[in-house]
Amino acid sequence: MGKSLGFIEISGVAAAVDALDIMCKTANVEFVTWERKLGGRLVTIIVRGDVSAVTEAVEAAAAHAIKKPVAKAVIANPHSETERMVAISAARLSKGVQVIE
Repeated sequence: MGKSLGFIEISGVAAAVDALDIMCKTANVEFVTWERKLGGRLVTIIVRGDVSAVTEAVEAAAAHAIKKPVAKAVIANPHSETERMVAISAARLSKGVQVIE
């Protein structure tokens, strides 16, 4: 996977899952982590891939998700501190999470 991060911040867990599904089906990106704030009323989904794939995925989710995103961003070649912050979030997610396959 390339070195780019994509972010979609959206209202509600169901809308976030829908946005993630759209992103993963649209382009070659991988789910990295998510953050829930305000009791899950505001959810940020983070994906990784090359710049063009991440851009395509974020734009598709912004256009077709069941709710309009609050914010969206693509960071090409993120700084090491940004990568570290995302890794900390991903590490929190992996503790005690069972993956359904």
